[in-house]
Amino acid sequence: MKQRLAPTELRAWLGLLVVLGPVLLVAMDGSILFLAMPTLTDALTPTADQSLWILDSYGFAVGSLLIAFGSLGDRYGRLRLLMIGAGAFGIASAAAAFATSPEMLIALRIVMGVAGATLLPSALAVLSTLFTDPRKRAQAIGIFAATFAAGFAIGPIVAGQLLSHFWWGSVFLINLPVLLAFLVFAPILLREVRTTRTGGVDVLSVLTSAAGLLLTMYAVKHAAAAGVSVDGLVIGLVGLVLLAWFVRRQFRITLPLIDFGLFRNPVFAIAILTGFLPLAAWSATAYLTATYLQSILDMSIARAALLAVPGALVLTATAVVTPMVVERVGRSTALVAAHVFIAVGLLALLPTGTADGIAWYLAATVIAGVGYGISFSVVADIAVAAVPAERAGSAAALAETSNELGNALGIALFGSLAALLFRLTGPDLAPTLGETLALPTLLPAQLTAAHTAFVDSLHIVALTAAAIHTLVALLAFRILRRTTPAGSDAHQPTTLATDLPVGPRA
Repeated sequence: MKQRLAPTELRAWLGLLVVLGPVLLVAMDGSILFLAMPTLTDALTPTADQSLWILDSYGFAVGSLLIAFGSLGDRYGRLRLLMIGAGAFGIASAAAAFATSPEMLIALRIVMGVAGATLLPSALAVLSTLFTDPRKRAQAIGIFAATFAAGFAIGPIVAGQLLSHFWWGSVFLINLPVLLAFLVFAPILLREVRTTRTGGVDVLSVLTSAAGLLLTMYAVKHAAAAGVSVDGLVIGLVGLVLLAWFVRRQFRITLPLIDFGLFRNPVFAIAILTGFLPLAAWSATAYLTATYLQSILDMSIARAALLAVPGALVLTATAVVTPMVVERVGRSTALVAAHVFIAVGLLALLPTGTADGIAWYLAATVIAGVGYGISFSVVADIAVAAVPAERAGSAAALAETSNELGNALGIALFGSLAALLFRLTGPDLAPTLGETLALPTLLPAQLTAAHTAFVDSLHIVALTAAAIHTLVALLAFRILRRTTPAGSDAHQPTTLATDLPVGPRA
């Protein structure tokens, strides 16, 4: 006869279920537009750089503000911040569903990102207070991390199912029932979490880092979409100067927003790089292959979404089982393997063509999905284990930030590379594939040239990302072999204190 759960334990697991909703949405909204972009492009007709901003402005906002909102939660209460963030996320989602212009949608995606940044740093800390037993807390954290990984993976699938029946705005309205349930049940099942930490957020650092990133990425996207210009160069230079000043400021102030001193530890640096690169490669190729399936192979949204299911299942399953595998093979082996699997998966995209490529697409997503799942599971653990206990909060926060910035910068950098290649090698009728296909007088030869240029750009992006992952795998192998004593690499559970400003262990 099964033993019934005690009331406190039942409340803890119900609290976990409530927290998982917003976490799933925040991750899912980072990828939910990948499959929706062709439909959205038809509706709002964004330019090439506006399309990229629609995709990655959300990730920039989340990544830029994660650490700042973690500190605010310490001071004012994390449950309170969760409630405010969930409400703002819901309002912005509802407004985004009815956006009437690209500029309006970009602005609302930024608001959604700001709200999402309030949710991630506080959710795990609130959750940790529910489970006093270390083993059950570890199980809950594992479920939490797997949910976060699954959110990125299923975003395009959810979008495909919705767009098969509704208009593009439905991908945002799906957020509302989940957030409403959270706002109703969170005050009942969750407890407030505050700390006695002194000091505040360096607002100047927050503003400088965000402005530097946005200006630099604007210059990159503008150059890719429209060519190099004096205005773009000036804007890019200003962005780089702001980022350099931001880095210098972090070494000079008492409470830095980012503890760059942690990067002196090579193991920590490799872990953060592993948090950044896989999300960059995944987001860029997921966006490009979604366009490839619909606009090149002429698939329906429903079928394209169905083809994304195997890779999503593999990614999620790998994220769940990786901690058990790491206990046998060690963190270092798992980290190197993540880069190898991703590189091989990306290379599997190279045989795709303008007439067929479904089998290669499936192989690529499944193989790379193993690597993505491993990286989601081990990055925060390795980063936290590589630094002294008193700096674990900064390490975990940087690990989560690297995920979000990787998601945004992958679209910005690799997406800009693809846009540049299409502009240089395409039929020179419009700067993007979507705009080219919308032309009313497109000739068959021009259509073929547009298709070929896009597929070639997909291949070069995949090859570039695969080469980077291969180099990082070799670098990680050398560094981890040199810095990890024999027999000391077995997985050791990392205790995350409830007052650490961290997001999910992705």
